[in-house]
Amino acid sequence: MATNSIRRRSFLTGGLALTAAAAGACFWSTSDSGRAVLKVGDQTGATQSRLRAAGLLDNLPYKIEWAQFPAAVNLHEALKAGAVDIGGANDSPTVTAIAGGSKIKVAAAWDNGGRGTYLLTPKDSPIRTLADLRGKRICPTTRGSVAHFLVLGILRQAGLTERDVSLNFLSPNDASTAFSHGDIDAWATWNVYAARTRSQRGARVLSDGTGINSGLNVLSVTGTAAADPAKRKAIQDLSARIDRAYEWSRSDPSAFDRWYADFSKQPLDIAEQVRPEETSSRRIPADDTLAARLQQTYDTWVGAGLFPGGLDLRHYVDTTFGTS
Repeated sequence: MATNSIRRRSFLTGGLALTAAAAGACFWSTSDSGRAVLKVGDQTGATQSRLRAAGLLDNLPYKIEWAQFPAAVNLHEALKAGAVDIGGANDSPTVTAIAGGSKIKVAAAWDNGGRGTYLLTPKDSPIRTLADLRGKRICPTTRGSVAHFLVLGILRQAGLTERDVSLNFLSPNDASTAFSHGDIDAWATWNVYAARTRSQRGARVLSDGTGINSGLNVLSVTGTAAADPAKRKAIQDLSARIDRAYEWSRSDPSAFDRWYADFSKQPLDIAEQVRPEETSSRRIPADDTLAARLQQTYDTWVGAGLFPGGLDLRHYVDTTFGTS
């Protein structure tokens, strides 16, 4: 069945509100009068919110300007345009952005063991197995996303191809509406979107991505930011704080549950359900091993016909930032 879209809506690439995070009185600077200002792209505001809940945005030695985006595709458009200095996303949209011409470099990475991305079906859906997806309308959210990567892997597991289903690419909000109205039969999505849909609509998990999802989340930086000594220090410090925020989540489960329930506007029991996937990330080196894993993701996109191939992902991993 030919790939199509229920409807198309252009992504918001500009006019997104920037909110300045609280900063301390001491700043790293490139001169006596200057100070480091790090423009950070943040999906759904989750990074800023978790850091603040963990008390890790107090007395920063630099200033952060936060820009919130609904999905990784929007964040990466901002990175490519130089509207933000740094931003975190899964490896799939990051590799997609690189293949699309973005000159970013990966400066830090975490591995959560493949958790956090799901293929959901409505609670009363007749779809019970992966084979039942034949002929169905599936939304992989945005093209090149981690959810799209999951759908491709699920189709392979089921012995199906993209021609056997109808793929409908939508923004997260549009996909949520389509799912609730029955306009799609299955939705691949992640994190807070999956939690809300399971909680509010009783959606069933057809696949949790075991054996498919890479579990990689990476921080990407622009070349301009990486070349600025003061911003490099800020990037290293922010990476360490994000790692400490994961440690906080693991060490104080009840505090995590309260934060996630408030952030996602969901009951505490939903926060408890998603805690394992939200707290399992462990930092890994930005090295040739990471580059090889990113290469595997890229090769998957090439095999799916999204890109012609030929890129060496080792050129897009900056090994000089370190891990602390």
